[in-house]
Amino acid sequence: MATNGFSLIATLLLPSLVSSMVNPERITTSLSDTVSQVVNSNQATLYSQATSKTYYVSASGSDSNNGLSVNSPFKTIQKAANLTNPGDTVLIMNGVYTNASPVGEVIKITRSGTASAWITYKAYPGHFPKLKHNGWNGILIQNGASYIEINGLEVIGNNDNITLSYAISQKSNTSNPLTSGNCISIDGRRNGHPHHIRILNNKVHRCGGAGISAIQTDYVTIEGNEVFNNAWYSPFGTSGISLYQNWRFDNHTGYKMYVRKNKVYNNRQYIPWIYTGKIEDGNGIIIDDSKNTQNNSTLGVYTGRTLVENNITYNNGGSGIHTYRSQYVDILHNTAYLNNQSPDIKHGQIFANYSSDVNIVNNILYAPANKYININAQNTRVTYNYNIYGNSTLMEAKGYNDIIADPKFVNPSQGDFRLQQTSPAINKAYPSASLKTDYAGKARPSGGGYDIGAYEY
Repeated sequence: MATNGFSLIATLLLPSLVSSMVNPERITTSLSDTVSQVVNSNQATLYSQATSKTYYVSASGSDSNNGLSVNSPFKTIQKAANLTNPGDTVLIMNGVYTNASPVGEVIKITRSGTASAWITYKAYPGHFPKLKHNGWNGILIQNGASYIEINGLEVIGNNDNITLSYAISQKSNTSNPLTSGNCISIDGRRNGHPHHIRILNNKVHRCGGAGISAIQTDYVTIEGNEVFNNAWYSPFGTSGISLYQNWRFDNHTGYKMYVRKNKVYNNRQYIPWIYTGKIEDGNGIIIDDSKNTQNNSTLGVYTGRTLVENNITYNNGGSGIHTYRSQYVDILHNTAYLNNQSPDIKHGQIFANYSSDVNIVNNILYAPANKYININAQNTRVTYNYNIYGNSTLMEAKGYNDIIADPKFVNPSQGDFRLQQTSPAINKAYPSASLKTDYAGKARPSGGGYDIGAYEY
């Protein structure tokens, strides 16, 4: 059936075996199509050529220029952001862009596009601009700003400028952006909830706080980013990519939140979370409290679905991917390798925790020795199936068609998680008609069937 522009695909029948690992039962879960007229990163933005503007920014420019050509660029991205209207594009040329105030952002985006005229911030063709900051955020989207795309930028935090000993001395200081600054933050906790946001193809690293976070938002796509060396020094318990307390823009129940084709690694929490005094986070990807149970939230349960697909997560301190107090999440065709690097964390590569209606299917999970592949804590209607578990038999959930075997990556020590010709992942995945490509953009399926994990052989 069709619902609000989405096509719901065929029911997936998955034999599931959890916790006790006996008596497999057939359960039915519905996975929504990955098609959306509002969040597809390849969709052309429609707007009137007559009214839209392109602004140019260069580190050698001047904010007294008009910003309307490569020969008259602004110096700061913020100058352009303060002028944008629906349909406008901001092209950012080479250079290093820093935060103007000690605690501020390189860019604070508060002006919105529309459904047919997004505002886009992206690198000028062939250029590689760097946004380097020591404030609270490199890029902040706030005040309900919506229909915004951030594409092809490099955001660098302050980790290189402080030491672990300094961060430890600040472990009780929640007002220090030098240790807790985020790279890209979409924040809906004040003055309205951002929605319809695309964070695409960015390089995000060395922030003491979160790499990419979306808080109380809806219709967010985080795709094609490289997110690494974040979450080190903050006492807030942050992660590489996080969706926290999703908010309902509408009542659509299909996919609205997308996390796909990201490479997420070396994000780790070295400073205990201030509220518990423990190392608990530093995850690669976390879908956190979409049931809105924490901090006196009045948003209500999020009823849209979240798709976490074709991601590679490795060497993170916490989990590779997990859900916590969340529901309606599909975690499909991901590769999670040697996460749980923090000595205090042993609970899994990909798993659900206090969650419901979660499908964990067609993933490769490879755990460090003596640590769990997954846990299955207080879950209902959670399916594990058609996954490959390597290097550990410690697990609390195992699907009927899950395999314990070496996935045979090409060169995992160098971050190459492509499959060797003899990999047991080849042609063993549950087929998904809506999945067209792998992490690298290669067509799925490429042979006799779909392959398990982020790469198609």
